[in-house]
Amino acid sequence: MKSKISVTVDKKILDMIEAKINSGKFRNRSHVIEYGVKKLLEEGEEK
Repeated sequence: MKSKISVTVDKKILDMIEAKINSGKFRNRSHVIEYGVKKLLEEGEEK
C-alpha cells in the first residue's frame, strides 16, 4: 500500500525531476521521488 505525502523542493530540483519525466525514464513525479529515496536509503545501508 502506498501513502500520499507532500514535499516542497527547490525550483531547480523540480526542473530536474520534470526533465527525467520528459525523457521517458519515469512515469511521474512520484515515481522519480520514490526511486530517489529508495536509492538513498539503500546507499545508507551499505555503509
